Amino acid sequence: MAKKGNRVQVILECTEQKESGVPGMSRYITTKNKKNTPDRMERKKYNPYLKRVTLHREIK
Repeated sequence: MAKKGNRVQVILECTEQKESGVPGMSRYITTKNKKNTPDRMERKKYNPYLKRVTLHREIK
């Protein structure tokens, strides 16, 4: 039987692209430890549609 861990997969979505109205959506999949980071995660990642690094926030 598999171990039950605190690590879960989360999806990070670009926040600036929604506001700009550019078609497409930049999303990344990563993992986080729910015990150490219970709130939503934010990372700066590259957005290929806007061609620059933007803020990506965890979506539910």
